[in-house]
Amino acid sequence: MDTIVEASAADVVADLTIEEKASLTSGADFWTTKSVERVGLPSILLTDGPHGVRLQRADSDHLGIGDSVPATCFPPAVALGSSFDPELLERVGSALGEEAQAEGVGVLLGPGINIKRSPLCGRNFEYLSEDPIVSGVLGSALVRGLQSQGVGASLKHFAANNQEADRMRVSADIDERPLREIYLRGFQRVVEDEQPWTVMCSYNRLNGVYTSEDPWLLTKVLRDEWGFEGLVVSDWGAVNHRVTGLVAGLDLEMPASGGRTDAQLVAAVHDGSLAEADLDLAARRNVELVQKAVRNARTDATYDVDTHHALAREVAAASIVLLKNDGVLPLAADASVAVIGELARTPRYQGAGSSQINPTKLDSALDEIRVIAGAGAGAGAGAGAEVAFAAGYDADGSSSDELTAEAVAAASAASTVLLFLGVPAAQESEGFDRDDLELPAAQLELLDAVLAANANVVVVLSNGGVVRLSGFADRVPAIVEGWLLGQAGGGAVADVLYGVVNPSGRLTETIPVRLADSPAYLDFPGEHSHVRYGEGLFVGYRWYDARDLEVTYPFGHGLSYTSFEYADAAATASSDGIAVRVTVTNTGDRDGAEIVQVYTSVSGSSVVRAPRELKGFAKVALAAGESREVEVLLRRKDLAHWDTRVDEWVVEGGTYTVSIGSSSRDIRSTATVEVEGDAVNAPLSMNSSIGELIEHPVAGPIIMQAFAGGGEGDGGPNPAGALLADPAMFKMMASFPIGRLASFPGMPVTMDQIEQLIAASNGR
Repeated sequence: MDTIVEASAADVVADLTIEEKASLTSGADFWTTKSVERVGLPSILLTDGPHGVRLQRADSDHLGIGDSVPATCFPPAVALGSSFDPELLERVGSALGEEAQAEGVGVLLGPGINIKRSPLCGRNFEYLSEDPIVSGVLGSALVRGLQSQGVGASLKHFAANNQEADRMRVSADIDERPLREIYLRGFQRVVEDEQPWTVMCSYNRLNGVYTSEDPWLLTKVLRDEWGFEGLVVSDWGAVNHRVTGLVAGLDLEMPASGGRTDAQLVAAVHDGSLAEADLDLAARRNVELVQKAVRNARTDATYDVDTHHALAREVAAASIVLLKNDGVLPLAADASVAVIGELARTPRYQGAGSSQINPTKLDSALDEIRVIAGAGAGAGAGAGAEVAFAAGYDADGSSSDELTAEAVAAASAASTVLLFLGVPAAQESEGFDRDDLELPAAQLELLDAVLAANANVVVVLSNGGVVRLSGFADRVPAIVEGWLLGQAGGGAVADVLYGVVNPSGRLTETIPVRLADSPAYLDFPGEHSHVRYGEGLFVGYRWYDARDLEVTYPFGHGLSYTSFEYADAAATASSDGIAVRVTVTNTGDRDGAEIVQVYTSVSGSSVVRAPRELKGFAKVALAAGESREVEVLLRRKDLAHWDTRVDEWVVEGGTYTVSIGSSSRDIRSTATVEVEGDAVNAPLSMNSSIGELIEHPVAGPIIMQAFAGGGEGDGGPNPAGALLADPAMFKMMASFPIGRLASFPGMPVTMDQIEQLIAASNGR
């Protein structure tokens, strides 16, 4: 074993037969890779994440969703994103690594960092944000933490897997600029910064090509441009054509195919349609993955269940977003409280599908509220003498007259009502998308009945994707966005409600007034296995801000039990990017944490841009009355846009406005800074416009001199001089192709001169 682990992977592959090499590139069963006993190469175990270790028991079904080994169910990504806290997420990743080591897992399948293009995506609970910077920074933290424990990450789902409808076939048809700037940017950051051991390709097609067999995506972009060194694994069942996929850069097909597709590879090598060198490359990457997993395995690994449960509670509390608070929160421990809603007693703490974890423990909000209230009432922990409970509705979200009457009675007898509402599990899952953004009608009717009995209602939400709140947000004094918070979420909710924890979570996705306002509304989920990303760059808050649309709560929004002021903003440009500094002061009487968000815009930009784009953020904890200067570096590469003329990342030069605030629409301080741009020599042709030639560093001065020189041409006035002298005429003619204009009578340049100028400008 030691010999095979330490040997050169290329040497190991050189000793294998074609059949053995082919066997390494597909699974042995649902979760393990194939071994090659002849040379002592073992198999390794891959298993689902991303927010827990979902290890199937040996005697369970293939998926084992309902029968997996107990593990800590940390908050899913929908909650983790709202923490805006990479240090905390790195700790989560490290804890996941500890548990994976203890269970003998070599690769944990996660994190998922796909963009939340539509609020209807059924798998949004597994994704971090509608913004690529947030997804990239937080995804990097999870990978960094996980791999610090010697367990490989599997960054997924690569790429543009933004819906569940027809996910096995649908083609995400995306122009290259939004593809690069929105949908690939987060993946690029994680790959370049953290080198995940594996990247998982998605089910869907991208611009007509299955991602599992797309050489542009898997080789040109992922490896040649980003420098990815690891292995590309398929999502389970995502392989369309095995030979084509392997040539494109797909190294490992999962799960097992019973040897059928291995035989296809062998046959293709024998008939010459597959170069054996391509098979060797994929086999070598599989050997390297096995070597890393075996080399880092710790057979004596364990973890502390209670410590991880405490971390899950800490993370869940940091992920809760206080959307609204008219002074009713935090609650006093001895407050007269009625808890209403089955979700308080029977929590919905994770999404359905392949990420479903069998938790080591499970807290309910009702029990944890009673612990705090009981202790506050002096009755002893857990006594709960001051807390009444009424279910209000069944686990499926339905209600009845009897349940409503019990809830109204409880509400009438209390000073404050904690009303737990949420989306039933049957409406949010991997495999299908949501139909709408609505809470169940029965729950909304219950809300109306409870409000009629007691106006002092705190709504506590449990949901994997945003829900429409515009129907009641102005009628309740407080709303707590509880997302899906993992196994310790009940305690975290209680901690926030009673002020044991000061909420610091912020929205990483916009909550719209109505579904029809959302960016992808007219282009989701597509038709005939094609979905057009017609909103382009304008995803999430970029869309709402560009159209100046009213939203219920904007991206980045979240309240605290204290208050913060910003002052003395400054920005300094360098070759590394923009260093932004601002002084933040906790002006309240409670310790708390603020999420400083930094957005940029470019004055007079030559390309289409959103009004503001998030480029950096920082979480800062401040004691009551404390001030601190916070510095956020906006990386130069994050300021770049994808220039489709030259197919490169380009930083546009000019005046940048740096907006610092507490949400995309709560800007507290601004600064401006001059940024030196990248030189771009876009290729010129006879079809290039006069304006493009004038802007070109080589052609521009020559054209300007020719057009400005002399006012008389052959046979009369030279129209070129008039072109430059009249701003309106110049504006009209700036888009005129030079090849056509040169043929006009009286022009100061000939067609031959223009052709020579273009050739010289293009370096020919």
